[in-house]
Amino acid sequence: MPLTVRPATLADAPPVCALLNAVDIAEIGHADTELHTVETDLSHPEIDLAQDSWLVHEGGDLVAYGSLWTDSGQGDIGVDHYVLPGRPDAALLVLERIEERAVRMAAAGGAEQAVLHLNLNIRPTLDTTLLEDRGWRTVRRFQVMTRPLTSGDRPPQPLPGLSLRDCTAEADHRAAHALVEETFAEHFDHHPRTYEQWLADSGPRDRSLMWIASVEGEGDVAVLLTRNDKETMGWIGNLGVKKAARGRGLGGHLLRHAFAVYAARGRDAIGLAVDTRNESRALALYEAHGMSLHYAVDTWELTLPVPSPATRAS
Repeated sequence: MPLTVRPATLADAPPVCALLNAVDIAEIGHADTELHTVETDLSHPEIDLAQDSWLVHEGGDLVAYGSLWTDSGQGDIGVDHYVLPGRPDAALLVLERIEERAVRMAAAGGAEQAVLHLNLNIRPTLDTTLLEDRGWRTVRRFQVMTRPLTSGDRPPQPLPGLSLRDCTAEADHRAAHALVEETFAEHFDHHPRTYEQWLADSGPRDRSLMWIASVEGEGDVAVLLTRNDKETMGWIGNLGVKKAARGRGLGGHLLRHAFAVYAARGRDAIGLAVDTRNESRALALYEAHGMSLHYAVDTWELTLPVPSPATRAS
């Protein structure tokens, strides 16, 4: 039966979610994708689904999905690619369209090259020889880490001069955004996001599960953003400490605070993703607090030249 390719629409969220969970089961042993996450991605104001997404069907069955976006408009391109096992034919159809669209997107932003980043499980359903043959290379590894939670996870003892407040107030939510931008500025593949862009990136979230740490005489020095909308576990999205405040145990304190909050809510596990080469040595912090490897993800990179305007016009 021939394969067909078309753009995605918001109405496709349920079958896309089912495909992603089939990939999850093949790669990590259980479904891990929530419908609301797919809906947030498909409704993101910076993605033109008609140009930036592709569904590959065989008959009525969805076998592959891809999308791309740019955080800065300056040639950096984020890529999603999901395909059922053993379907290199469908995978290639998506890859070809992603690469062609990425060059046009970078050209529209005036960039001289398109730099694509795709995160894949280290044992992916996608045949990585397809990537290697097209010039893709791994440039980073992330670990998804988890920790079991029990009734023994109690709030940590207060640190001298330290206070925590949640982000239910709009001013505090904006302060959390500013802290994320500052503390993650030097992280791999971080691109500055306005407050409005940041809101669109994450979708609705419970601001009572987001905290800012302040130190007497220094003001706000750290931020912890978590969410409780994953079925499998609580999730830590961002933990950032200002450079001047690092090395004082603030990161560990915030981690233990999250452990206690989620344990009290009846969650039995909490997780996060960390760059193994993070310059703040976050991996060691998480390991020291009982978090262990669940699975690993490689970032694949491809750099494509953008033809000059004269070449494109000819």
